[in-house]
Amino acid sequence: MPETIELSPTVVKSREKEQRPDKSNRLTSTRAGGKMVSDYWENIFTAKERGKHVVWYNGTALNPIFQAAGLEWCHGEAFSARLAAMHMEGPAQQAGEEYGYVNELCSYARTHLGCAVLTQQGASEKQSGIVGFADQQELATKLPSPDFFVNAYAGCSTGQQWDAMTYRVFGKELPMFNVSLPMIWGNKPDSGYLRGKEWEKTPLYVVEQLKELIKFIEYQTKKPFDWDALSENMSYIKRASELRLEAMALCAAAPTPATYWDWVASIAPINFMPANQALVDYFQGVKDEIEQRLRDGVSAVQNERYRVYFDGIMNWNKLGFLTRKFAEYDVSVVAGRYTHDSFWQEPQLIDPENPLLGMAQHYLICPINHGLKIMEELLLKRCDEYAIDGIAFHSTRTCRAMTNPQHILARIAEEKRGIKSFSFEGDVADAAFYKDESLESGLVAMLETIDQQRARM
Repeated sequence: MPETIELSPTVVKSREKEQRPDKSNRLTSTRAGGKMVSDYWENIFTAKERGKHVVWYNGTALNPIFQAAGLEWCHGEAFSARLAAMHMEGPAQQAGEEYGYVNELCSYARTHLGCAVLTQQGASEKQSGIVGFADQQELATKLPSPDFFVNAYAGCSTGQQWDAMTYRVFGKELPMFNVSLPMIWGNKPDSGYLRGKEWEKTPLYVVEQLKELIKFIEYQTKKPFDWDALSENMSYIKRASELRLEAMALCAAAPTPATYWDWVASIAPINFMPANQALVDYFQGVKDEIEQRLRDGVSAVQNERYRVYFDGIMNWNKLGFLTRKFAEYDVSVVAGRYTHDSFWQEPQLIDPENPLLGMAQHYLICPINHGLKIMEELLLKRCDEYAIDGIAFHSTRTCRAMTNPQHILARIAEEKRGIKSFSFEGDVADAAFYKDESLESGLVAMLETIDQQRARM
């Protein structure tokens, strides 16, 4: 008789998980966004060969200005997220650590600074600015050297030092410009989201800095700025944002036709892709698919039983995994602070004929740039809009700005709406900080509590 091999409980559990069906149903229209992103980066990688000026930047979406100036732009967080999503962040993070950046530093910054280290090393080997790893297919080794760097970070102390660190990596020879974005504290009696004297005055300060940024770019490029192009760019962004918000609103339906994970997949197009008709067409396609799903009765999660709000920056190493994991427990993650309160989320503020004010206002309403009073207002609004049953707090290890208020927000949600929550460990771009046990145990405990609440009603 053949020998009987008894599998360990760990192996049995692992195989059982592998055999579980995928109950998620992601939008197919977002695949077009993936191609847009891939084409965008391939274009960036050849910028120097085409004689283009390259700007590295971090923080807010300054890309409409860069586009109008005829630049090629590389957003630090976006490239770090792409590396993590493709599980190719290792070389850049290792380079950053070898240079001296500890793993507790924001992994967006550590990854991008690692790219800067690699790029600087490669610049001494190749004048093209393409770094000199033996394997040129490594994505982390392809960034072209910047001609200058722009920092425009709101609500994050690491981001506000990112430019200084990059300046050092490039031998203190890289021209820099820093846009200062004050916190919107919202603690005055008349304050609130998009209202109050503080809100009226602060964007004007930012507008003046944007004007100075444009002068800086003109000096660096030796070319006059194209204001008509900026107006055109912002008209495309405004329409794309309107379509995005209309599509998001459709997801208040139960069961929801699309989830937070679909909106995560759509961050790159709205955040840093070129402003053009293709951007508008992308979000029109997303909205069309959601409307079709509603007509056909197609849901994003089989057997939706729970509707959850996600608080925290996305764990880019785990996008597909988390999509399937929550769906496995009949959970639709329908909205989140990172997706729904970011990225040109108030298009009515945009005036293409006078674009700087609306841009400045959007740069100030980054979700980590609010005081608690406004955070509470926005959280409760989303919970009501999407009939939220529970909240998943992604305790992002290296993003203190996003994580700091989460315990208070959890208490507010329970006290004012009776909404339960849980927290799990992870990170934006460093997979080492993710703890599966933290997610699974916390999620199950929260769902059991929700079941008990429902049984008592």
